[in-house]
Amino acid sequence: MALAKKIGLSFVLSLLVGVAACAETTEFPPPVTPPPPPPARTADATPPPAAAAVKGPAAPRVDSSLIARDVLFGNPDRSSPMLSHDGKQISFLAPMDGVMNVWVGPAEDPSKAKPVTSEKVRAIRQYFWAYTNDHALYVQDKGGDENWHLYAVDLKKGETKDLTPIDGIAARLEGTSQKIPGEVLVGINDRDKKVHDLYRIDIKTGERKLVFKNEGNYAGFVTDDDFKVRLAMRKGPDGGDVFIDPTAKPKEKGKEPEPYMTVPFEDAETTNPVGFDAAGKTLYMLDSRGRNTAALFELDFATKKAKLLVEDAKADVQRFIGHPKTGKVQAAAAVFDKPTWQTIDKSIQPDLELLSKLGEGDVIIRSRSLDDKRWLVALVPSDGPVKYYRYDRDKKKTEFLFTNLKALEGKPLAKMHPVVIKSRDGLDLVSYLTLPKASDPEVDGRPDKPLPMVLLVHGGPWARDSWGLNSTHQWLANRGYAVLSVNYRGSTGFGKKFLNAGNNEWAGKMHDDLIDAVKWAVDTKVADGAKVAIMGGSYGGYATLVGLTFTPDQFACGVDIVGPSNLKTLLATIPPYWAPMVATFHKRMGDPGTPEGSKLLEDRSPLSHVDKIKKPLLIGQGANDPRVKQAESDQIVKAMQAKNIPVTYVLYPDEGHGFARPENRMSFNAVAETFLAQCLGGPVEPVGDDFKGSSLQVPAGVEQVYGISEALPKK
Repeated sequence: MALAKKIGLSFVLSLLVGVAACAETTEFPPPVTPPPPPPARTADATPPPAAAAVKGPAAPRVDSSLIARDVLFGNPDRSSPMLSHDGKQISFLAPMDGVMNVWVGPAEDPSKAKPVTSEKVRAIRQYFWAYTNDHALYVQDKGGDENWHLYAVDLKKGETKDLTPIDGIAARLEGTSQKIPGEVLVGINDRDKKVHDLYRIDIKTGERKLVFKNEGNYAGFVTDDDFKVRLAMRKGPDGGDVFIDPTAKPKEKGKEPEPYMTVPFEDAETTNPVGFDAAGKTLYMLDSRGRNTAALFELDFATKKAKLLVEDAKADVQRFIGHPKTGKVQAAAAVFDKPTWQTIDKSIQPDLELLSKLGEGDVIIRSRSLDDKRWLVALVPSDGPVKYYRYDRDKKKTEFLFTNLKALEGKPLAKMHPVVIKSRDGLDLVSYLTLPKASDPEVDGRPDKPLPMVLLVHGGPWARDSWGLNSTHQWLANRGYAVLSVNYRGSTGFGKKFLNAGNNEWAGKMHDDLIDAVKWAVDTKVADGAKVAIMGGSYGGYATLVGLTFTPDQFACGVDIVGPSNLKTLLATIPPYWAPMVATFHKRMGDPGTPEGSKLLEDRSPLSHVDKIKKPLLIGQGANDPRVKQAESDQIVKAMQAKNIPVTYVLYPDEGHGFARPENRMSFNAVAETFLAQCLGGPVEPVGDDFKGSSLQVPAGVEQVYGISEALPKK
């Protein structure tokens, strides 16, 4: 949704955010409280055909030279490093007893860092520095339920405090401020599950003070460094956005002020505030109104006078570099196939030019000290571990610190190639292709012969694939498969026309784009058309089910990870505080409240076409998933069983929307690797100990995947 994004803090709200493929992520997923699951769909009254005799699958080929799954999908050594605001300390996420925790040490010697948190079960995925420099902040949920709580760690006392100790709430960190270092601004939905009120919370004591009572059904806020709400956003009846300045004087007493600005539906995903500068006078905006792609504007908040800063004809501006003290945006990048940076503040141009010489890859400035003398920089290639550097801005010198995973160093990783594929109606589908290293001797993205291929579909769908290190791409390419990720219509980053071309096209033209990409791969002799699998998480899981039902002869098999099977039950179980955005969902997917919308949703649901499935299917699901409920997988599995259609179903009782625990990732990928080998003929690494410590359950089809039954823990 078009929620405000403040520089340094990013909140992503999308119905079906995809399963992360890389260790690095800045996503703070929206909290969701799952309502009771819908009833399973009843199988039709037609008697199922007699079950055919099933011969157990043959043993796939074992290859001892493969890169081990625990290297690709286990914990990184270190990730998400940051400097404290005074630049004296460095922090990062690293494993402690197998669980990712926050570590802190002296900036000059990261090897002396020690763990400051003690999570025992689920990894910490998102953390921040408070401006006190004595506190780290992090968010955590339970079992993937996305009921996020915000915690503060007192680094001097070694104590951790839950700043939001309320059952059943989903806290959102709305802001930290150099002006108010001892407090944080937090959204909490304890009063009304549908909306978040804003509180200032004392980091040391946990005392909270209400600063904004959300009685206007607002879905998001833009705040400043004084923790004042400057804009409150609600969805309009047309699915567009209405921004209110709550400090403005209304025309009539007791009435709401006139909207500060309105954004029509067609621009809602590509127009939103980025945030204020530290002075609170300048608002940075991404705006696609009157144009196609989202450009960056500087807006005088009082006069509304706008100044264009950065634009790109082919892609939306998506990345920013902001001054740590003033909050001024100094550079921004549009991302078509790779980021294209444009400098606004020429004072940092020499720094960016120097850092661009670190090596091949995407340079990301992860943090800067408040005095702007010390930077922490990441270099992200597509075929090697992430490298982290400390940069002394006065001396113009970089110092290598560490990689995110030493075990990746020297491994035969493959380069990712950006390619642009034309859809049948002329759209540019920005895609990413990774080939097995041995099959691409010229490193030009052209294999020496057609390969079995995995079409890897991103979630969202209002998200995108990007270039860089991707563990899933590397895993599948190492197993001998070409891997293709496609930004189908409806993906973000390529302008509003491309995004809105996906409206009401779930299982329609969005799926046509995927089929067109497969055709391109076959026509260019990248892929063997008889050996193409489809795989994905969230919306990508839905696309997998669509692939096996709407185009049952296209794919050799499918791997669905937390994908919805029934669009009507999916929309019927939207969490309470997503209610303000329901009009948007209905306009983009189909309105179940109208006869034509209800029919569209039913027709586009894989569950309605389950009898067409003829190729092998693997389904993975988290029992606590608040976005795509377990019932979405349960009901399609039950419908397939009623028709004697084979399916393998893997369930994790301690997971949500994706598999966060490394033990669970390892076990699912062990199953998926063998499953794909049976379909596509690639090699496998034996399961070995990859089920150890996992909560893996296989309610259906354990016999369909070679060796899995024997590897399951004995009861």
